[in-house]
Amino acid sequence: MSQHPGYSPSFKLPAEIMRMRRKRARSSTGSGSAGSPGQSDLSPASVRTFSPGPLFYSQTQQGCGIKRRNPFANIENTYSPKKKLIMYNDAGNAEAAEVRKPSEEEEEEATERRKARGDRTFRDRLMQADRREHQDSSKIPFSEDDSLFEEEEEDVKSPIMKSPRVVAPASIAPPVCIEYPSDWSLKTRLLFTSLLPLSWAEHPRAQEEALGLSQHCRSQFSSLPHSIQDPKSCSELRCSFQQSLAYWQYPSFPWVPLFPRINAERSFAGRSAPWAQDASLQQSLMSDWSVSLSSLYSLLKARLCPYFYLCSYQFTVLFRAAGLGGSGSISALISPTTRGLREAMKAEGIEFSCPLVEEKRKSREHKGDELEKSQECGEPTEDDDDRGDEGDDNDDEDGGFSWLKEMGVQDQIKKPDRIILQMRKDGRAVSLDHKPESVVRVEASHTFTLINFLINCKGLVAAAGSQAGLPPTLLAPVAFRGAAMHMLKARSVNVKSQVGCAYQNISSLEVTGPVLPSALHAITTLLKTAQKGNFSATLYTHTPTAVMNTHVAEEQGSGGSADLSSCGLHPASIRQLQQPSSLGKTALTHISMTDYSYTWKN
Repeated sequence: MSQHPGYSPSFKLPAEIMRMRRKRARSSTGSGSAGSPGQSDLSPASVRTFSPGPLFYSQTQQGCGIKRRNPFANIENTYSPKKKLIMYNDAGNAEAAEVRKPSEEEEEEATERRKARGDRTFRDRLMQADRREHQDSSKIPFSEDDSLFEEEEEDVKSPIMKSPRVVAPASIAPPVCIEYPSDWSLKTRLLFTSLLPLSWAEHPRAQEEALGLSQHCRSQFSSLPHSIQDPKSCSELRCSFQQSLAYWQYPSFPWVPLFPRINAERSFAGRSAPWAQDASLQQSLMSDWSVSLSSLYSLLKARLCPYFYLCSYQFTVLFRAAGLGGSGSISALISPTTRGLREAMKAEGIEFSCPLVEEKRKSREHKGDELEKSQECGEPTEDDDDRGDEGDDNDDEDGGFSWLKEMGVQDQIKKPDRIILQMRKDGRAVSLDHKPESVVRVEASHTFTLINFLINCKGLVAAAGSQAGLPPTLLAPVAFRGAAMHMLKARSVNVKSQVGCAYQNISSLEVTGPVLPSALHAITTLLKTAQKGNFSATLYTHTPTAVMNTHVAEEQGSGGSADLSSCGLHPASIRQLQQPSSLGKTALTHISMTDYSYTWKN
């Protein structure tokens, strides 16, 4: 390798460095001031320890520390022809040597020598690669050839690991969901938020409110554009919003909140209840309530009412017309139930099913089949508890003392009486009481028997407490006999929310009251138009009604053929409610729309 001025071919060991320092110190003291011009006295303190390269004297200040050469610097980058280099001769004396700039002929000769031996500097390789890349990019467009990202074998001397091409997430368009699943639970509160103002939803004009109520009674619906630039000045939007807030209820007492009824003793406390101690008034209320319930069922059977709710102080009943919820016949769901209520329904000849219990039993049978197959294959079993439960059921049938007869001591041990055995047998049925798994489903003609059962059931009305003598609440989206029209309460508030380091104005809309499934769909449809497809909603569910989304798997596809055009709902709401719910025994808690696409949580 050729020697360049100021270049150290290799590092030296510390012992060699110390010997060189002592030798240079002796030579400098022996020569005295007879050195070359520009040389100054060298003291051991001015020499930096372990300097691998030649020592340079400071040209700026006398007595300053000697600058150390950067061992990682490139020779070509650090070469400067204007500097004077101090070289040491064989005797150890310092001599000043001026580095001259090589001529053009010398540079050409050096370049030819490098080309002859195939040695190229880093600068030459970089410039050549840039020229090649420029030529390739001018010939082939970027979007038409992917080979621009591939290196040629002749340019690469060592193998380079290439990572596979990954498709950017932004290039994959997310699926657009134009509808959320149907939710048959009752909501007590809705909270909508949006970056666009929601003040258009409150303080309607008298004419707008009257027109909205008239459209609700006549089942007329306005056609709105896909997007509204100024919702506050759109009279059709405000009328439609008032139309979506209306619902019908019986009984109706302005001073008593009649929803919710389960665990609502605190809301009834301190309220005036003249019917509590007046038997004739209780009888009059129940008579009118029976007429209203019969009217609702007649409308449901004629497909003039899509659904209605019966809310008592113990349970809630949902009646649905044929064609809704994926069912081809009239259906009813009761939740929660007790063993006493189920036994009373059996005594009246009402056939019903427990969908969640049957689903659990089918899953257990499926697991049992898998266990049998695993036992045939010689695999170990895991569901010992399920087998133990089945064994307990078999023991309950014969009293659980068949093993005593095998031992011959059945007469010596006192057996428990049949009442205890019956209680043990019904223990599992009692354990379902007041739980979501206790939901009961009634279909077809048995729903009419259920109506008569509810009218004549004495346990439907509380005999004591704050709700004593008060008949259950009936809620429906259409008018029925004896019902009173009510409006959901809507209130708009502007708040500031912190986003990063700044605050952002967010508009909110709060809707309170018994929000029916069709009302929820109508409000979200209007917000999609008014808020340009960007809003979010938090839903507060009446917990006992969350299990109303349960459906039977066999009924899917059987609904949808019934004509429900005269039931009083918007066609879009009918199409949504005709589909079987996919929420199971849960309910929606959050709905968000971004660029006209729905996402939800349950």
